[in-house]
Amino acid sequence: MKTKTLKKDKVNIITLGCSKNLVDSEVLSGQLRANDIDVVHENAKRDHNIVVINTCGFIDKAKEESINTILDQVELKERGKLDKVYVTGCLSARYRGDLETEIPGVDAWFGTLEMPALLKKFNADYKAELIGERLLSTPSHYAYLKIAEGCNRTCSFCAIPLMRGGHVSRPIEELVREAEKLVKMGVREVMLIAQELTYYGLDLYKERRLADLLNAIADVPGLKWIRLHYAYPSKFPMEVLDVIRTRDNICKYIDMPLQHAANNMLKAMKRQITREEMERLITEMRALVPGICIRTTLIVGFPGETLEDIEELKAFLEKMRFDRVGVFTYSHEENTSAYALEDTIPADEKERRAQEIMEVQQEISLEKNQAKVGQVFTVLVDKKESGRYLARTEFDSVEVDNEVIITTTKRLQPGEFVNVRITKAYDYDLEGELVD
Repeated sequence: MKTKTLKKDKVNIITLGCSKNLVDSEVLSGQLRANDIDVVHENAKRDHNIVVINTCGFIDKAKEESINTILDQVELKERGKLDKVYVTGCLSARYRGDLETEIPGVDAWFGTLEMPALLKKFNADYKAELIGERLLSTPSHYAYLKIAEGCNRTCSFCAIPLMRGGHVSRPIEELVREAEKLVKMGVREVMLIAQELTYYGLDLYKERRLADLLNAIADVPGLKWIRLHYAYPSKFPMEVLDVIRTRDNICKYIDMPLQHAANNMLKAMKRQITREEMERLITEMRALVPGICIRTTLIVGFPGETLEDIEELKAFLEKMRFDRVGVFTYSHEENTSAYALEDTIPADEKERRAQEIMEVQQEISLEKNQAKVGQVFTVLVDKKESGRYLARTEFDSVEVDNEVIITTTKRLQPGEFVNVRITKAYDYDLEGELVD
């Protein structure tokens, strides 16, 4: 007589969108694992029976990708390949009412701050004592460290506060403990992320405390690189620059989205800063931290943007010569204040403007890279691919910036730091040889 056996649930988490979403998925994984539930991230084996999709709802392209992913997983469920499909994240938080009607095959929807409710679906309890415990989905030598949730800014184009709420800082002590745990897991580099880094501490300590946080995390033994992402330029806390300059394990790198340079666009975007103020800030940053790498992102195609505004943006790039630049086309988002403006610029024209901006930056990037030929840099090895090693300097963040290509017969390990002399430069990448 055969005995019927119940196969244990296995959960696959699919993460879409930004690094902040990735951290949320890692925390969820840690909570599930602590409740003795088998969990994987982006499972290629397809031996799972439950899927949790952590969605992005930031711009049109991201929303489309999230919806298509949900539909794909629901179809697998209808074919008997899955038992349950759960959806969480920004898209779910923002459009849950509509989505529940349009995609009834999803078993349950959750917002960005509803992890305890999601865990209940697995008969699991949220364990507050596990704060800082994560199941890393990144390579083990680097990780993201989310220092705050939400945003208090009122940028006219942005729907993030609608999906993630107001700014909530995490205590310094809690973040230091998490950094220590990450180091024990093998992490050598942490990337500090939040919707807005420079606001850190105002809600919790009634003053900006990013500099204090950086000093505290820099004291964690074993952390070789600390990197800053998503710093708002308005009211930037200048004391942060002193910390970057004086602490050896804080990368001379800052990601500061500026969004535009034409003052009429900055005003319409509600950025609370002018082009002249941005130029003064960047000049002072470079004076206080010689050699600092500044990455920025820009938006083109905002309602009312003219070709003259694009020319001004190009002139701004030529003058300020940023190390790294990303360009987005404007996405008309419901319930933002910019939604009241007419979105009159066609999608193909937005793309054309974005390409025009990137062509300017491409030349700047090539010139800056060519100046590195012959110089020696300490690089962090990320992986081996097609017989070559891919690494990064302290001036390059993972996935979004330059890579250093190393061809060698020597065996290198991911997470290893080596010295490399740059031998060749491309628009966005470098080649180098090992230096003993």
